[in-house]
Amino acid sequence: VREARAQGLSAPLVLMGYDNPLLAYGEERAAADAADAGADGFIVVDLPPDEADAFRRACADHGVSFVPLIAPTTAESRMGEVASVADSFIYCVSVTGTTGGAAVPPEVGDLVATIRQHTDVPIAVGFGVSTEEQVARVGRVAEGVIVGSAIIAAIEGGSVEGCVDRVRAYVERVTGRSREGA
Repeated sequence: VREARAQGLSAPLVLMGYDNPLLAYGEERAAADAADAGADGFIVVDLPPDEADAFRRACADHGVSFVPLIAPTTAESRMGEVASVADSFIYCVSVTGTTGGAAVPPEVGDLVATIRQHTDVPIAVGFGVSTEEQVARVGRVAEGVIVGSAIIAAIEGGSVEGCVDRVRAYVERVTGRSREGA
């Protein structure tokens, strides 16, 4: 993160991972180091908001966001509680299962609408988003579109030297925007 910032990256960077490595490293230290390096937040996929008080405080103390997740399996009665801890955006998991697997289901708009009943915080949809059509469809119902596995595949798809060009080409293709036209 620090190196990317030093090279001029200004886009928000949110770190995504699991709770155990954070606990082993130290939640306070993780939040402080992430902020110092230039990260903007954390998505901790296995840390429910009601168990995240200490980490959320550490994030707030260091000016980084804690981004909660809401999935199709989240009970509507719980969505308000989850949404209440969002300080930047909510990660809406479009499908159950593992990332990079199933495609975005047609019902994603209904899920976003249900979440929207509980918050005004921006909602970004991820999991199963990889094609131009999916990016466009998700972009019509949510404020943000998260593409993960397809970008990782582009990164891993060749030489280190060509990494940036592969990712740029992929992003330009699925968004219909070029760097010059952005």
